Amino acid sequence: MPLATDLFDYALPPHLIAQTPAARRDQSRLLVVDRATRTVAHHAFADLPQFLRPGDTLFRNNAAVLPARLHAQRPTGGQVECLLLRPDGSPAGDVWWCLVRPGKKLPVGATFAHADGAFRGEVLAKQDDGTALVRFTTPAGEPITAVANRLGDVPLPPYIERHGTAAERVADLERYQTVYADRARQVAAAAPTAGLHFTPELLARLTADDIHTAEVTLHVGLGTFQPIATATIEAHPIHREIYELPIATQRALFPPLAGRRIAVGTTTVRSVEDYLAKHAIRPAAPG
Repeated sequence: MPLATDLFDYALPPHLIAQTPAARRDQSRLLVVDRATRTVAHHAFADLPQFLRPGDTLFRNNAAVLPARLHAQRPTGGQVECLLLRPDGSPAGDVWWCLVRPGKKLPVGATFAHADGAFRGEVLAKQDDGTALVRFTTPAGEPITAVANRLGDVPLPPYIERHGTAAERVADLERYQTVYADRARQVAAAAPTAGLHFTPELLARLTADDIHTAEVTLHVGLGTFQPIATATIEAHPIHREIYELPIATQRALFPPLAGRRIAVGTTTVRSVEDYLAKHAIRPAAPG
């Protein structure tokens, strides 16, 4: 029987939504649920080591976030917001699938440009889900990702309020990125948020406690931003994402790994679950 979407509605008072992160990453709150005793306890994230055992492996998403929200103008002067989702791989230039707003005023053939001329975009195609295929050109021929790293904003959730200041942008670029993100792999349109609470010091403690890590790279995409607009959960379209599991990570998912396998966040969970659903046989040992 289909599940009605409104069964999942709940009230979240605005004053309970944190607008800025904790002063230290590992001082964020940690809710510990004991399934055996059906109890919950409140801790700080820095307490995580006491709930892990030697030999456990943390599977984590090392994707780095691209500051993918770009601001531009239409030839009429109207404001445009363009969110880079994924490159198309087209030989026809720097072409990306994007979310563009206002979508109805940007049909196929429409153009927009940065106020200072840093880039120009042309809409090549549109899909029913609201995404648009956009070709970007820049005066110096640099890729749009380079422009985004200079001028783009981190795509924060809509319930986080910002005023567009330079100080906010710098702070968000630093805090909306895990400390273990592979900065050479800016493939995520949103951060793997469960990993934001780790610090170098906490990771060092975990290593000293014989807690291991395994890397996953999930290219977080449109599904993170797309609201559910259907009456039932089953009718909601799920967008595909790309993930990468190195051979070492694939092997770590199978015995004889001694400790527990623990996923850091939902991006890791869905990557690992999809891999295991398709690969029931352990990869061959090196040699």
